[in-house]
Amino acid sequence: MPAAPKTSTDPLTHAQELLDRLLQSEIDHPVRPTLDPKKAVSDLGLAIPERGLPMDETLQRLKDVVLATPATTGSGFFNQLFGGREPVAVLADILAAVCNTSMYTYKAAGVQVLLEQILLDKMKDLAGFAGGDGLFTPGGSLSNMAAMIIARNEAIENSRETGFPGGNHVVYTSAESHYSVRKNAGLLGIGRGNVHKVAADRVGRMIPEELDKAIVKDTADGLHPLMIISTSGTTVMGAFDPIRPLAEVAKKHNTWLHVDGAFGGSALLSEQFKPLMDGIELADSLTWDAHKMMGVPLICSVMLTREPGLTGKHFDETATYLFQQDEDMLNPGTRSLQCGRRNDALKLWAAWQHLGDDGYRDRVNRQFELSRHFLARVEEDPDLTLSCDPQWVNICFEVTGKPSDQICDELDRRQLAKLGWGIVHGRRVIRMVCVNPAQTEAELDALLANVKDVAETLPDGDNSVQS
Repeated sequence: MPAAPKTSTDPLTHAQELLDRLLQSEIDHPVRPTLDPKKAVSDLGLAIPERGLPMDETLQRLKDVVLATPATTGSGFFNQLFGGREPVAVLADILAAVCNTSMYTYKAAGVQVLLEQILLDKMKDLAGFAGGDGLFTPGGSLSNMAAMIIARNEAIENSRETGFPGGNHVVYTSAESHYSVRKNAGLLGIGRGNVHKVAADRVGRMIPEELDKAIVKDTADGLHPLMIISTSGTTVMGAFDPIRPLAEVAKKHNTWLHVDGAFGGSALLSEQFKPLMDGIELADSLTWDAHKMMGVPLICSVMLTREPGLTGKHFDETATYLFQQDEDMLNPGTRSLQCGRRNDALKLWAAWQHLGDDGYRDRVNRQFELSRHFLARVEEDPDLTLSCDPQWVNICFEVTGKPSDQICDELDRRQLAKLGWGIVHGRRVIRMVCVNPAQTEAELDALLANVKDVAETLPDGDNSVQS
């Protein structure tokens, strides 16, 4: 018997209307107002009702909430390391939610398991990890955690079975590395105090000689090097640690080398920028977020290893109620951090199907082209001070004599732009990131004009940070 037709009470029949309204709102209001959180609860009716609401009222509240949410895909968003969208990836993400498959077995997910493995193989090939291993995770922080778990277990025999001894095992990372390294060390029993930060140079790259000195000193003091975490594309300056010389230090001390390429891993998509990750094939593992430079919806991250079999070795657990048929390669749950797991692969696969290797190359090249346009505008303006020479698509600068943090806050308050700030060489700076290739040079020029206009209305301020 054919399925009954959907009625107007089925919310899915309203999906196109809601999407059209959302997309038009991004055009009309690229920067939505930031709501007072206390008022938002009452004004938007966020509290859970005792009695369920009629569908029409529920849909109205849903629309109100969505239209009150910051727009991250339009012309006014420069605040994080993601922005814009690949439309076909958004469609695939919607379909993934409708299909609602969990990615633990071929029995449950079918062909979705195959395309996930195709993506992992493709990304491993690009990284020089052909024949290696990999998994999808819920974000770069968890990809870093997966690598840290493997490195910990590989370094300490039987630690997966008997527990990690902790206390004197050290993780080395750049002073400019992502905060997830220290956070994960606390979660894994390594200890946040056992994350040793290594000095970086003027553009934010870890200094290999300083790393070697730190390991030699710590070893002499009775500590045990556990792993080195380098960064390809640091959060503020966009720096790429020099992987090849860091790999030499790692080999010298027989230590795992992980590359956090959550932001910068996409340099591998372009022959022009692949040299930024020279030596990646010598690393033991790599984090790569597709939801940043590749334009797919959050979350889409992978952790890759050069050596095969490591994810199954360190994450597999027997579960006869789940893994009942098919070989392990068809059951990603045997090598995952999770049991139930959302399908994050379909959106990336759809985008790559549409763009191809050439399209992704052009996308990255365009992002870099936009950043160089913005850089030129900063360098030629006598009222602006460039904070460091950029390696990637981050441009850090100051409006001379004006407080960077207040400029960013005021841009947001006036609904002119969502723009972030960070700290470079002990100073608060405006951090511009060019990750949305759909933005235009004219829009970047307008942003810079708004930055200067807002700065003129603010009192002078010192951007130095007191240590």
